[in-house]
Amino acid sequence: MVKSGKERKRVLITVKAYPLPSRSYDELVCTAGITEEGEWIRIYPVPFRFLKDEGQYSKYQWVELDLKKRKDDFRPESYSPVNTGLQDIEIIESLDTGNHWSARKHLLLDNGPKVYTSKANLIEDCREPNFVSLATFKPTKFIDFVWEEDEREWTGNFQKNIQQKDLFDERGGKGDTDTVDKLPYKFYYIFEDEDGESSKLMIEDWEIGALYWNCLKRADGDEQIALRKVREQYWDNFISNKDLYLFLGTTLQWHRRKAHNPFVIIGVFYPTIDPQANQQNLF
Repeated sequence: MVKSGKERKRVLITVKAYPLPSRSYDELVCTAGITEEGEWIRIYPVPFRFLKDEGQYSKYQWVELDLKKRKDDFRPESYSPVNTGLQDIEIIESLDTGNHWSARKHLLLDNGPKVYTSKANLIEDCREPNFVSLATFKPTKFIDFVWEEDEREWTGNFQKNIQQKDLFDERGGKGDTDTVDKLPYKFYYIFEDEDGESSKLMIEDWEIGALYWNCLKRADGDEQIALRKVREQYWDNFISNKDLYLFLGTTLQWHRRKAHNPFVIIGVFYPTIDPQANQQNLF
């Protein structure tokens, strides 16, 4: 039911992106998911505490909350919580990983949004009139997983925003004063699509940031060991043992500017390989 632009929606959370300090939430891409109708949806702003690993919802949980379409964002998937502190959120249930992630694959691949295999088709659809800004992408070939050193501290406007102390909950929440640690590295997948077109896209998933910090802690601060551990997961494990898909999303700034490719990787979908399905494909 829609009242004054408000809708009660049920969403399967599939993405928790690494946050950027923002006072206005103009581009704080926090969460994304799939609706009951099998459509992508982006939800922001979300208070920082809901993104943490120990937070109040996790990936692949169904949640229900009041949302309204953002009028300042032309991307059709973009919504805002009616209650910025998410006081009305209801956790419904989680989808488990049983039978090679069958429940998740059923919703995301079989009955979910289009799975793109061509970069050209995706870029065409992100232009007017469709303005697709969230997508599932299946590369034909993964070429490499790499990283580049980045600034070690937030700079410029990001630093000013941190100094506000209440940067993630200034619109009526509980005043969470935690700050986001700046990742000192940018991580990328390099891959090819079905047309042989290569792409190098940055991974902005909360999961990879959390993995780096956890590995760094276990390595007693040795960054090279931590980086190797991240690669072991995202390359050695995912490429060899998983049926890997990418969740892609545009940034508002570069989508609005009609950049050649406004997408980044906001999440990875890595169900285990089903040997029985592979056998059936041989016949």
